[in-house]
Amino acid sequence: MPRSFLKSLLAAAVMTAPAFVPNAHAAELTIGFSQIGSESGWRAAETSVAKTEAKKRNINFKIADAQQKQENQIKAIRSFIAQGVDAIFLAPVVATGWDAVLKEAKEAKIPVVLLDRDIDPSGKDLYLTAVTSDSVHEGEVAGDWLAKSVGDKACNVVELQGTVGASVAVNRKKGFDTAVAKHPNIKVVRSQTGDFTRAKGKEVMESFIKAEGGGKSICAVYAHNDDMMVGAIQAMKEAGLKPGKDILTVSIDSVPDIFKAMVAGEANATVELTPNMSGPAFDAIIAYKTKGTVPPKWIQTESRLYTAADNPQKIYDSKKDQGY
Repeated sequence: MPRSFLKSLLAAAVMTAPAFVPNAHAAELTIGFSQIGSESGWRAAETSVAKTEAKKRNINFKIADAQQKQENQIKAIRSFIAQGVDAIFLAPVVATGWDAVLKEAKEAKIPVVLLDRDIDPSGKDLYLTAVTSDSVHEGEVAGDWLAKSVGDKACNVVELQGTVGASVAVNRKKGFDTAVAKHPNIKVVRSQTGDFTRAKGKEVMESFIKAEGGGKSICAVYAHNDDMMVGAIQAMKEAGLKPGKDILTVSIDSVPDIFKAMVAGEANATVELTPNMSGPAFDAIIAYKTKGTVPPKWIQTESRLYTAADNPQKIYDSKKDQGY
């Protein structure tokens, strides 16, 4: 089972705190959000949940869709700075290249909160807090599930990585590799980016199947997100394979369609990444602006493993009801 806040939260933010207004209210706050895009069901859900959470708190919330391009995110941040927003949320598409624009935000005394993904450690004094899961742990949970499922059986794994350079992709790979390294019978024989999208996941899986004798030598697929796995499942079916049976699947995010695949017996396991990163972020900013309370540098969200034993139809219905 996944950990629940087993790591102690990091020390309070080191960055110089901009002046806060003791009598400010959430209704008076304007927050800009530089969102990566809508490359996956999870990402779309994160945006939808963020709008709902902002409305609950009566926050004026502005979202800029970067269409998975860092240059668009940098432009959006500069636009938010020019508008004089009270805070900026950033879901960084990659981990590096943020120092200049975040220094501009800091000079303007606009606190920045990272959502879902982290940035290079060199920039840690440039943001107030990061609301993320432990993505290394997510990869470990996926690897541990696979090891338990295959036992001592020799297992060749193909891996669908997330966007090259994204912290979450680096960490999910690191965690999985660490877990399976304990089991010499499990080997990752092919690993390639699928850019977190269904279309690319399908395309890469098709190439894996061709390279591995029509897929006969593949024991399992590990995907850094569910959307790539949904694409991979389609590729397996088109190749005459039975995903979930001929080839085991384990992925991360827990979007509705992976539970739909579980109901059909075509997916085996998923590690949940909650789309509600904004709720804790809004609360941290409100406390910071109204009381001067500096949040911990890392606000960790909880993850958990789901399998076909967890009533996937019920989970699917519940997530659809939540606006996924």
